[in-house]
Amino acid sequence: MRMIRQLRRFGKIEYSSTKMHYVILYVNQDQIDDIKERINKLKFVKRVQLSHRPDVDPTMSDLNAAGIYHKLDEDEN
Repeated sequence: MRMIRQLRRFGKIEYSSTKMHYVILYVNQDQIDDIKERINKLKFVKRVQLSHRPDVDPTMSDLNAAGIYHKLDEDEN
């Protein structure tokens, strides 16, 4: 619990699991590099993973162009 309070100063904690020992933390995009280094220096942190969400196209137009995703007649209704 004390560790979660320490992480709160870096950003918004969206979810924390005491059983699985992980936290989902949202931070500003422009501060990612600085905050990642500071969090990695904490004694209780084993690993920091960045989300790939900013890289994902929400319209999935690249899947349509590549031919991976095809609309069916059922999808239009």
